Amino acid sequence: MTRKDYFIIVLILGALATISPFSIDMYLPGFPAIAKDLNTSIAQVQLSLTSYLIGISAGQLLYGPLLDRYGRKNPLYVGLVVYLLASLGCAFTTSVESLIAMRFLQALGGCAGMVAAQALVRDLFPVNKTAQAFSLITLVIAVSPMIAPTVGGYVTAVFGWHYVFIILAIITALILLGVHFALPEGRQPDTTMSLRPKPVINNFFTVLKQPQFLVYALVGGIATSAPFAYIAGSADVFMNIYNVSEQTYGWIFAFLAFAMIGSTQLNHILLKKFKSQQIINFTLFYQTAIGILLVAGTWYGWFGMYSLIVLMFVFLTGQGLTNPNATALSLAPFTKHAGSASALMGSFRMAMAGVVSALVSVFHNSTAIPMVSVMTACALGGLVVLTISKRNVRYKASQQEVEEDISVVM
Repeated sequence: MTRKDYFIIVLILGALATISPFSIDMYLPGFPAIAKDLNTSIAQVQLSLTSYLIGISAGQLLYGPLLDRYGRKNPLYVGLVVYLLASLGCAFTTSVESLIAMRFLQALGGCAGMVAAQALVRDLFPVNKTAQAFSLITLVIAVSPMIAPTVGGYVTAVFGWHYVFIILAIITALILLGVHFALPEGRQPDTTMSLRPKPVINNFFTVLKQPQFLVYALVGGIATSAPFAYIAGSADVFMNIYNVSEQTYGWIFAFLAFAMIGSTQLNHILLKKFKSQQIINFTLFYQTAIGILLVAGTWYGWFGMYSLIVLMFVFLTGQGLTNPNATALSLAPFTKHAGSASALMGSFRMAMAGVVSALVSVFHNSTAIPMVSVMTACALGGLVVLTISKRNVRYKASQQEVEEDISVVM
């Protein structure tokens, strides 16, 4: 493909993968306003975030087989339309219960973009170029946390939180047009892929039997859940503990999101000299060290708001290094079952994100301790899994022929 085609494809795939980050980040500054308008508590409003994450986790398992059976575009169209309608439902809701329900439906539609984007990378790019493609897509994704909360803060302050969801619907309509007119079809429909429960489950087990997928899906799922601890706790930490405004919170969120943008570009450079697994290993070590410092400093009161922000910036830099490399290593062994593999990986990541966000809420104590502790636990957990599994994965990968003669990237 030409450089222009490459740019357009990566941009559209990045936009598809960005739907959910926008959906998560853009309404965060509106939590207090939503709670006031719907006569409920911020804790109840936070459940709309949890329901969204649960919806993404469940929906990806649904779309994986559909993308393999019917091709990439048709299930994607359905998902985007569901997302658009659910966004309008969120905008006009009158109770927190209906907001939680609409957010679940919104997630079921929006997750089609996440799964399809990952599968299309595997379809459209050679296996030795997928990490670079995922880095560029991660760059597009990383821009969204800079834009979304800032825009959401100003929209909430000027027009009201309802308009956040109207804007999300408009953005999705534009993405839908881009998918239809500019995105290649990718892998053709496979009529041999059955949608009956038993064959679908067998496909998932086929994916899980590949040791490289299992290890890096676990490592990536645990380690990349750390930002969701930050997302779940940051509004309370900065807006209630440090008393910043919606607009200021948006700028803080944007600044911390820049950590991931810079590291995705760094990852693109590092891949020319280092292997993906080397980058992941180093990143998890340094994130664990920074996380321990964050916990200790918060516990003993060493940090004010600005020092907390600086250390969190350093910690979150690791996400732009771990995410694309873990994704590439997880999907590298597959072509035929790329959709199912993407679904399993994405579902586990969102399930972990739901657990992480719930833990921050459960341990809420009006300090930053729950947020930074769970972030640290994610990095440490990923490092432990990688350390324990590394030798076993290498042995099994050397003994097992990878499906369809695609070499394992080890």
